[in-house]
Amino acid sequence: MRGIRLVVLASSLLSVGRAFSADYDVVVYGGTSAGIVAAMKADRLGHRVALVCPETRVGGMTTNGLGWTDSGNKNVIGGMARDFYREVKQHYSSPSAWTYDQQDKFSRYRPDDDTMWVFEPHLALAIYELWLNDSGVEVTRDAWLDCEQGVSLRDNRIVAIKTLDGGHYAGRVFIDATYEGDLMAAAGVSYTVGREANSQYDETLNGVQTKNATSHQFDRPIDPFHTPGNPASGLLPRISSEPPGEHGAADNRVQAYCYRVCLTDVAANRVAFPQPAGYDPAEYELLLRYLVAGSRHTFGKFDPMPNGKTDTNNSGAFSTDNIGKNYDYPEASYERRQEILDEHIRYQQGYFYFLANDSRVPNDVRTRMARWGLAKDEFAETGHWPAQIYVREARRMVSDFVITENHVRRTLPSERPIGRGSYNMDSHNVQRYATQKDDGTWVVLNEGDVQKSPGGDYPIDYGAIVPRRGECTNLLVPVCVSASHIAYGSIRMEPVFMILGESAAEAAHLAIEGDVAVQDVDYRELRERLTAAGQVLE
Repeated sequence: MRGIRLVVLASSLLSVGRAFSADYDVVVYGGTSAGIVAAMKADRLGHRVALVCPETRVGGMTTNGLGWTDSGNKNVIGGMARDFYREVKQHYSSPSAWTYDQQDKFSRYRPDDDTMWVFEPHLALAIYELWLNDSGVEVTRDAWLDCEQGVSLRDNRIVAIKTLDGGHYAGRVFIDATYEGDLMAAAGVSYTVGREANSQYDETLNGVQTKNATSHQFDRPIDPFHTPGNPASGLLPRISSEPPGEHGAADNRVQAYCYRVCLTDVAANRVAFPQPAGYDPAEYELLLRYLVAGSRHTFGKFDPMPNGKTDTNNSGAFSTDNIGKNYDYPEASYERRQEILDEHIRYQQGYFYFLANDSRVPNDVRTRMARWGLAKDEFAETGHWPAQIYVREARRMVSDFVITENHVRRTLPSERPIGRGSYNMDSHNVQRYATQKDDGTWVVLNEGDVQKSPGGDYPIDYGAIVPRRGECTNLLVPVCVSASHIAYGSIRMEPVFMILGESAAEAAHLAIEGDVAVQDVDYRELRERLTAAGQVLE
């Protein structure tokens, strides 16, 4: 799809010849919501700031379809994050922005007098672009870190980073705001990928989750074989032939990704679901069997947004999550990541096309899905498809402080809070497999879904965004934070990333002003600055 490419081959990038070199106080790599807020905050604190974006469309998931904000307790979202949602509210000042059948729901999406948490993708982008245009932040787009030779280190400090297009950015403090943690990894900082065993941090919800898996699960027996009842015929597509593993054990698998597509049933603004190149209806045979068996799960997460649109998310056992197809992504090359993204686009576009067009789909599902389509006035530059996939989890830093389930539940202390989280400990499914029941029949099951409340909001410790002592003294990591898999499932929400981005910028300011390592920033002074800026720490 034109415009949705992750990266051009390095040789092509270099041929552009956009050589660039400059010195900055703060260099932020990654144009996510955390990156934008971090860059903006550092600029407001009087620093010369570079925001180096591999993206062309900045804002991460906030501007790429995740308009139904996953927030938890909204009262603990302060600072610049809250400013963003205030600006959303100012735009949607009356129910007139909603279609007639959404009027009764309008008040539900306005939890207080000054903010609103549901919005269209183009509005989020407009707010961020306005912020950047009104700032002194120097923004470079489509600039990809040279992950092999692009990080210059001296005495455990990053001196400069180099991008594949010839850009060279020297700085005093660096912030990795990517979803993947590419700068962190290239700087030699310790990290992990996958799920820890429950035993590693004395947790209960980490590792393989084969017991009591009922959410987004097949709720009726579905045969997994091409010829039902005949294992020799082979498994249907999108079912793993590997065993799931022991409950609670560690593995390197990653929870599923998807695109949060913006759909509409407003005829004048609807674009029919495209048939993707390489479309094969056989890929959806398992879904078909589930629907024929009576499931009607497909519309469970068409969460409404203004002007007759949706933030469409995964719902049920076979949905927009492309389970098991992203394991390579966190540590992959740009080229390999592009292959994974292409596969996800084919899968998810094929999913919608299949449901809306295949005559075998039960009529009530097919006719209802056919009324929907992509929103014509969103993502025009990428064929009305989001530019950013939902990277729910990739690399996670391993620092001297690791946030675990016990910190999220507040049974262990976090003594240097720089913000608060509150969302469920949320992991999407990680794998889909076939298993034999006691009566000898075979069925399909999903594994990995966890949705567990932490029981309230909790502090996020400063130690989770700084590397181990002795690894890198001028790097802050507000997205790929030091947390276990299940704790990260609660932290990984866009408002929290904004909060941590602002806190990282305040810490960068103190590190520069005091000429100290980020690990040695005076927390009492940091706390005072964060509180004065409206961050909620208690």
